[in-house]
Amino acid sequence: MRDEIEPYADEIGNYLVRLQRVRDRTIAHAKSTDGIDPAAYACLFRLLKDGPMRSGALAESMYTDPSTVSRQVAQLVERGHVQRQADPTDGRASVLAVTESGRAAAGRIRDLRNERLGMMLGDWPIEDLQDFARLMDRFVTDYERMRPLFTPERSLRSDPVAERSLRSDSDSERGVR
Repeated sequence: MRDEIEPYADEIGNYLVRLQRVRDRTIAHAKSTDGIDPAAYACLFRLLKDGPMRSGALAESMYTDPSTVSRQVAQLVERGHVQRQADPTDGRASVLAVTESGRAAAGRIRDLRNERLGMMLGDWPIEDLQDFARLMDRFVTDYERMRPLFTPERSLRSDPVAERSLRSDSDSERGVR
């Protein structure tokens, strides 16, 4: 790490810990919507965004294990928000698809989230919102790209070739030479 980056990495890391703590406490005290664990809605939103998929693919896309996704999807299926359909590429398997009830539930959750964020961000100038959205997208995209190197089995320190490869991929995406 470049020396001039370290104080910012430390500060941003502290903000992320603080944000996660606030989110965890907020979710823990939130009343579930439609009797569903709030974490299950992440599955619903992923299926809405990416379309029908197998349970294993859903777990992979959410960076979680299949048993967790299975429990969350079971709640969504029980409430009629998600249904299992025959996989068009393999009739022996099934894919998970959002129902109209699921679309309506997701709409209610999205409206509530946007209302709360709107209350929080209402005094921000539009330029700050645009900058924050752009930088947040960049941060999350880079985090997802680097995530494999953050696992205990593999790290940048133990795999400098992977570090150079990931950095050059990122630089080329941004037009850096």
